Amino acid sequence: MFKGMGKIVNIPFDPLQANLKYLKLPYTIMILGISGSPRRMATEHILGEALKMLQERGLETVQFTVRGKQISPCRHCDYCLKHKECTIKDDMHQLYPLFREASGLVMATPVYNGGLSAQTKIVMDRTRALLAADQKALIAKPGMAIAVGGDRMGGQELAVQQIHTFYILNGMIPVSGRFFGANLGATFWSRDSLEGAMKDEEGFRSLRKTVKRFAEMTDLFKRIKEPIG
Repeated sequence: MFKGMGKIVNIPFDPLQANLKYLKLPYTIMILGISGSPRRMATEHILGEALKMLQERGLETVQFTVRGKQISPCRHCDYCLKHKECTIKDDMHQLYPLFREASGLVMATPVYNGGLSAQTKIVMDRTRALLAADQKALIAKPGMAIAVGGDRMGGQELAVQQIHTFYILNGMIPVSGRFFGANLGATFWSRDSLEGAMKDEEGFRSLRKTVKRFAEMTDLFKRIKEPIG
């Protein structure tokens, strides 16, 4: 189930050939937000705030959370290289069509042991099947990162860099908030609570700066792809 246009949208279980016709979204540009937290806490909430900011800029968004999902680690069995789909039949198959149809990605992770969460890493690794079916599935799509840590210096920037590395490896364009406040992306100090994250004014400043640049980049690519005349 996904949040789209303010409604809960059911996505049928379908392999890689599925597409967004099931979502019935009227917009040609869709931004996919992924929360890599197993809890309904700060990371999922902050991602929601980012998607609201993008909606205010006229962009359609779909939010996916790993919370409550069954997504197993990649086995590196190479089944996908031969058959162009993943042999593991779990909730990752809900994400494959969204990855393909999204015009941009917003990945949000809690900080665990100085880096991104295991759940976020599993989602990244499982895109192997997506790319085995279509190596250009993520090419030239802008991506931004959000990291939420319980400590002030808990590894937020390292987690953001790990997400950016995923973007770069797959031909995407990582988007930062630029210098003076959001050099790599949006980083939050939650003090291990939703309330702590909501009080992090500097975190929200980094989020607004990064969202602004991400929206500008998305609009730029939209204009590039629009037919002339």
